[in-house]
Amino acid sequence: MSLQSKIETRQARVGIIGLGYVGLPLSVEFARSGFPVVGFDVDRKRVDAINGGGTYIGDVPEYTMRELAGSQRLRASRDFDELRDMDAISICVPTPLRKTRDPDMTFIVSALDEIQPRLRKEQLIVLESTTCPGTTEELVKPKLEETGLVVGEDVFLAFSPERVDPGNASFHTRNIPKVVGGVTPRCTQLAASLYQQCVERVMPVSSARVAEMVKLLENTFRSVNIGLANEVALLCHSLGIDVWEVIEAAATKPFGFMPFYPGPGLGGHCIPIDPHYLSWKARQNGFEPRFIELAAQINARMPEYVVELVAGALNRQSKSVKGSGVHVLGVAYKRGVSDCRESPALSVMRVLAERGAKVSYSDPYVPELREEGLPLHSVPVRDALENGCDCVVILTDHGDFDYAYVARTARAVVDARNALKNFQGEHIIRL
Repeated sequence: MSLQSKIETRQARVGIIGLGYVGLPLSVEFARSGFPVVGFDVDRKRVDAINGGGTYIGDVPEYTMRELAGSQRLRASRDFDELRDMDAISICVPTPLRKTRDPDMTFIVSALDEIQPRLRKEQLIVLESTTCPGTTEELVKPKLEETGLVVGEDVFLAFSPERVDPGNASFHTRNIPKVVGGVTPRCTQLAASLYQQCVERVMPVSSARVAEMVKLLENTFRSVNIGLANEVALLCHSLGIDVWEVIEAAATKPFGFMPFYPGPGLGGHCIPIDPHYLSWKARQNGFEPRFIELAAQINARMPEYVVELVAGALNRQSKSVKGSGVHVLGVAYKRGVSDCRESPALSVMRVLAERGAKVSYSDPYVPELREEGLPLHSVPVRDALENGCDCVVILTDHGDFDYAYVARTARAVVDARNALKNFQGEHIIRL
C-alpha cells in the first residue's frame, strides 16, 4: 500500500519526536483521528505518564489520555528503533537560543541522528520546531539524503510550524489552521494530506522556506506590536495618561486598529525567541533588522521599569527596596498556565532580590520555583499580606487570585497587567 493510501485510510503509523506542549497535543489529535501513534521522548517520566493514561499538560485532559491509552491508539516510547516502523514522523523538539542569541539546533540535530539510521523509503518527515528560513532544506534534507535516499522521490520532507497557545480553551490543535510547506510539490501534498486527517483547515504554501517564514512573521508581529504598546505605556506614564484607557478607547475603532497591551515583558517559548531567529537570519544575509531589534530592546527593558515602579511605591511609604517585603502575584509567563519559560516575572524577582528586597510569590500553577536565588515555594496571598508585605506586584493575572482582597488589604500594589482596573486608590500604581 502506498504512503498516500495509508494516510487516506488512516493506517499510516505516526511517530512524534518530542512530547512537550506541541508534541503531546499533536499526538492526541492524530490518535483521536484513528491513527496508530507512538510518541518518542527521552524523558522517562513523560513516557510513563502517557503509557499510564496520565497527563502533564493542562490543555490535554486526563480522561482523554486514559481513553487513548486504553484503546492502544497512543503510546510512548524511549526506544528510537521503533522509528523504522513509522510511516510519518513529526519532529516537535525545542529550539532555544544560545546565550549569544543565535539559534540552537542541538535538539533538531539529535532528532535527525535518531531518524537517519532508521530511515526507509516511503516515509514522510515533518519538522514542526520553530527555526530559520532554510533550515529544512539546508540542514534536514542533506542529513536525510546522506542515507542515499532522495527527498521528494524515496522519502518526503516538509515544514509545518506549530501554533500552540497554551491555556487557550477556544483554540487547540484541531481548529487552528495548519500551514504546510514541502521541499517538493509531492512533499507538500503528502504532508497536507496527513494533517487534513486531524486538523480542520490546512494551508499549503509553495515551499518549506515560506512555511518557516510564516511562523517567524506571526510571532515577530506580536513582539513588535507589544513593543509599541510598551513604549506607549512609558510615554503615557510621563504624560500622566492612563494607557489602559487609551487602548480601550482606541479598540472601539472597527477598522485599522488591533489592540495590544503593555506588560512586564515577554515570556514563553515563542514570542521572546522567534524574532531573534529572524534577526539572526537577516544579518546572515546582510540585512539589518532595526525595527525588530528595537522592539526587542523595549520589551527587554520592561522588567527594570516595573522594579522602578515598585521603588516608587515603596518611597511613598518612606521605605527603600532593600529590606522591604515584596510579594509577586503570578510567575508563569501567561495567565492560566504553569510554564515559566522566559517569564518576565523571574527577571523582576531577580532584580528585586539583587536590590535587597525580601521577595515572595503566589502562583496556583507554579507551586515551586527552581530558579537560582529566587524563592522556592508559592505561599498563600493572605499569608504574605498578613506577615507585613510592603508591596504587591501583579505580574501574571491568573483568574484564581482574589483581586478585591488584594486591592483592599495591600499597602501598595504595582499592577503590570491592569488586573485591578475595577479598583481605585492612591496605593494602586498601574503600568
